[in-house]
Amino acid sequence: MDFLDEIVLTGLTVFGRHGVYDHEREDGQEFTIDLTLRMPLREAAASDDVVDTVHYGELAEKVAAVVSGEPVNLIETLAERIADVALADERVHSVSVTVHKPHAPISLTFADVAVTVHRAQPPQAVGFSR
Repeated sequence: MDFLDEIVLTGLTVFGRHGVYDHEREDGQEFTIDLTLRMPLREAAASDDVVDTVHYGELAEKVAAVVSGEPVNLIETLAERIADVALADERVHSVSVTVHKPHAPISLTFADVAVTVHRAQPPQAVGFSR
């Protein structure tokens, strides 16, 4: 049995203008992103070549472009867009994306607000049989 390995990127902090309120769009705020990619890494480990894996630096740049790009109302939507970026590489079987919004407009004291989505490739995209 071949288990799926993980590439984890946590704490990617990017300025964005997401939210349902006008002041969130105008002023913007920092969002923090955590990603867990599930994919086989045996080939990359054997070859010791970055072309055989997801280049996490390049992935971080793509994710940052989404967060700093077109505003959305909900962090749920933002998380979905980030998941789509990660799954654009068909070697990635599944991804978990957490979007943290620590400066959300909540009038009470709180540490963080976050949304996590879990997404996977369609079965035929990763070589599963039906």
